[in-house]
Amino acid sequence: MPAWREPLERLAEAGGPVLLGIALVAVLLFALCLERVWYFRIAYRRARCRLVNRWTSRTDHLSWSALTLREVWTRELIARLRRPLPWLKLLVALCPLLGLLGTVTGMITVFDGLSAGEVNQARAMADGVARATLPTLSGMAVAVVGLLFVSRLEHIIRREDQRLHDRLARAVEENHA
Repeated sequence: MPAWREPLERLAEAGGPVLLGIALVAVLLFALCLERVWYFRIAYRRARCRLVNRWTSRTDHLSWSALTLREVWTRELIARLRRPLPWLKLLVALCPLLGLLGTVTGMITVFDGLSAGEVNQARAMADGVARATLPTLSGMAVAVVGLLFVSRLEHIIRREDQRLHDRLARAVEENHA
């Protein structure tokens, strides 16, 4: 058995099966976050440059139809940047709920151990409390980190929306100067 698997297996035993669910949600959440970072740094910037070039190559920049077309193009580009936000928010909201499920299942383990009347009740109670607190802590930690990323991404999207409009207007002014 690889050395890296042993601590993970002990953690899964201590936290119960709900902790594995939280880990899967966390992997999915952080994979989506990494994808958004990659998209913003590479694909979005290329698409933004193509949009600015397409806009500046037009001869008409001032008519109602040209301004509407510019708005449609910018909204499409910003919409691609926003696309995974609902999924990210869903995964962030799911983490504390899974943590709460871990709390409930851990407390059931505690009460089950106490009702069995085992000789070593303190040990059964400690195991159940660990099963209750580890998923709760994990769910909240993943949710907080995910929430920080989502709020940062929303800030970046608002800033990029404004910058894109400013860049398109500035590109037209530079072309006419």
